[in-house]
Amino acid sequence: MPPSVPSHVFNALKRFTSCDVGDALIKLNVKYGGYLHGIKMFSPLQQAGERKIFGPAYTVQMVDSNDTTSPKPSQHFVDGVTKDSVVFISQPKNFYSACWGGLMSTRAKHLGAQGVVIDGSFRDLNEHREMDFPVFAQGTSALGSNTFTRASALNVPVQFTSPTQTRPLTINPGDLILADLDGVVVLPAEHAEKCLEICEERFKIDEQTMAALRAGEPMGPTLARLRK
Repeated sequence: MPPSVPSHVFNALKRFTSCDVGDALIKLNVKYGGYLHGIKMFSPLQQAGERKIFGPAYTVQMVDSNDTTSPKPSQHFVDGVTKDSVVFISQPKNFYSACWGGLMSTRAKHLGAQGVVIDGSFRDLNEHREMDFPVFAQGTSALGSNTFTRASALNVPVQFTSPTQTRPLTINPGDLILADLDGVVVLPAEHAEKCLEICEERFKIDEQTMAALRAGEPMGPTLARLRK
């Protein structure tokens, strides 16, 4: 976990979902509630199951392979993955190639990564599923990264945009990434403690709301009474 996030806060946040954290971040005025629209679960199942990953971001900035001015890392980017991290790959826009594959998941899993989140495409879908390695991405591609993209900077701030989220959302190394069936949210480390407080408060309210609805109470008055 990031040094700035107390262990008890980190461990307590593990039980919440991307929906819980996203709603809390909206209240904290974090852009888009930290949500990365368009990224979905592909492995170990496609948009199914209860698998969740949660950990500090290890970021990788990809660039066009024809880019001769951007820096080059001193090692293969996957060799720098740290234990319990969530790998975040930022691929340049409008590339139809993959920037992650089965070999990379094999190495990342060996190094203890929680999984990978890819702002772009990947390939070798069955290989990731066979090794039970979580992969969240924009999509898949039959083409590898060779001749298309290359890694440039490691563990640097990277930016996420989408057609519906045009203002860049910055993912910093060490920010907490939570990815599950409902999507991917990025929790800035400095908001972790306050986010936990809001999640715990909202969880209690949601339990009371659900109990009331199951007992037959109408939605409108129930929400007005409990979600003041």
